Amino acid sequence: MRGKERKVIDDARDQPLDKRVRFSVRLLESASTYKDIVVRKKDGFTQILLSTRSTYNNTLNREVMNEVKSALEKAAVDDSKFVLLSAVGSVFCCGLDFDNIVKHLKYNRKRATVKLVDTMKNFVNSFIEFKKPIIVSVNGPAIGLGASILPLCDVVWANEKAWFQTPYTRFGQSPDGCSTITFPKIMGRAAANEMLINGWKMNAQEACDKGLVSQVFWSETFTQEVMVRIQEITSCNSFVLENSKALVRYNMNVELKQANERECEVLKKIWASAQGMEYMLKYVQNKIDSF
Repeated sequence: MRGKERKVIDDARDQPLDKRVRFSVRLLESASTYKDIVVRKKDGFTQILLSTRSTYNNTLNREVMNEVKSALEKAAVDDSKFVLLSAVGSVFCCGLDFDNIVKHLKYNRKRATVKLVDTMKNFVNSFIEFKKPIIVSVNGPAIGLGASILPLCDVVWANEKAWFQTPYTRFGQSPDGCSTITFPKIMGRAAANEMLINGWKMNAQEACDKGLVSQVFWSETFTQEVMVRIQEITSCNSFVLENSKALVRYNMNVELKQANERECEVLKKIWASAQGMEYMLKYVQNKIDSF
């Protein structure tokens, strides 16, 4: 997909003219707005795919995070019953783009730090605030913020070859994505510390056993298994779906936003410090591409 024109696929064929017109308007908006994601407006849901041009291995810079946030905001007010978040290629998301972060912090560290932290805070809050279900199809490795946002979603299906890692301490970072409260709640404090402090690389089945993933499917039939279940959910009533999520997450949003605020404040201090910059430079310089 790199270097090619992004297209948004319209599955609104064979529908009444007025509905097809509404689909067409949304498709044109998506095609003209997004560079690093693909938005597919399906009948009943919106699919958001990470397919980054400006980063490698679907890493997240300010532009990518802003595009995902924008797509969620549009799906929140259109006729989508839910969002399906997935990725193009063999990697789901490798977290923050540290090459990009280092590049921006070199020139005006204080100003760049504020912008980066605010973007990430708003990106995470867009998941917290989204009232419709978010279903995630994890096709490959999910690292750092790519893994920590998963508990903010509602259903997570993983390819058997996917793996999950949050090796923050290895590159001098602190946890993000509300993982400081979601991971201990989901998998217990011991396993959360192994992930967040020790950088445990968790395979798909282990992630399922620990509650980070809902189900694991064979690689050969992964896409088919996902789409069968998506069609089942599409047939559900939108009011029931939204209110079921609201009941499950009752009183959680305030706690999640507070955690996001705390985590971002710590990252702001790290990124603004000389030592934090040194750790990131060392990580970027010594990074070995393993994909």
